[in-house]
Amino acid sequence: MKQNKASVTSLLSAFGRAHHSRYDTPVVFDDFLAEELMSPKEFSDIRENLIQGAAFFNKEAAQRLHDQPEELVKWITQIQLSPTPLARAAYSEDVLLHEITLGAAQYVILGAGLDTFCWRHPDLAGRLEIFEIDYPATQEFKKEKLAHAGLEIPDCLHFVPMDFTRTFSYEPLQAEGFADTKTFFSLLGVLYYLTKEETASLIRHLFVNVPSGSSIVFDYADERLFDEKGLFSRVENMVKLAEAGGEPMKSCFSYAELETMLEEAGLLIYEHLPPAAIQDRFFSSRTDHLMAFETIHYVHAVKK
Repeated sequence: MKQNKASVTSLLSAFGRAHHSRYDTPVVFDDFLAEELMSPKEFSDIRENLIQGAAFFNKEAAQRLHDQPEELVKWITQIQLSPTPLARAAYSEDVLLHEITLGAAQYVILGAGLDTFCWRHPDLAGRLEIFEIDYPATQEFKKEKLAHAGLEIPDCLHFVPMDFTRTFSYEPLQAEGFADTKTFFSLLGVLYYLTKEETASLIRHLFVNVPSGSSIVFDYADERLFDEKGLFSRVENMVKLAEAGGEPMKSCFSYAELETMLEEAGLLIYEHLPPAAIQDRFFSSRTDHLMAFETIHYVHAVKK
């Protein structure tokens, strides 16, 4: 990842969460602090870029909503940008909160970006140690944003700068107080950009130094990723955007492949949510454009 791109990626994700919290009802995932980590100019610039580039997402919608810019931004955000980030965050945090009741005492967020979990859950201070792993540039950018928003970094939050997609090491985590205790990992929006070999290696290394019962939630693309167009060609658009941004999507998995890979790392799939199950759990009662993304699945896997 390019040094200056880390902040752009995290800002775009924060925009989707902030826009959802501000404008959509009901909320799938209420990140009510996301907008505080963006300047008004950053929010406005992303909004304007979506309007100017609307024809890329869908020419018909761009023409139909040309004189309704707010509706156009909402359409693009709900169709293309928000469904997967919102639902996977909601799922991951639901699982985490349950795992805490079962004894999880550490939470490792891989690729944290502008995550706001610890500020939305101050009640967990003293019960949960949180380790955010991300690129150094992204973490420095986040610290600047936190300072500007007046959000103090709590003692339970530990920043661990690392390019974990290349080489994962427990040494920096341990230097921040990581212990041999039940741990929950979230790995969201990452596996698409790794090869299958890199994914297998990362999962193996993650679970070497944690006890049985530790677990992970991640999202992945199924074997239709590079063939499926999706609603309004949004799957195809997702792949094209990644390619144009210099971070091409590299891998997709069949369920059998994924199950074998996890088993070789000593993990069992506890829960698997395919698109239909994600739709039922998070989007079934909606009357707007938010709906589960084709080809994207969520998994909760547990170390045996």
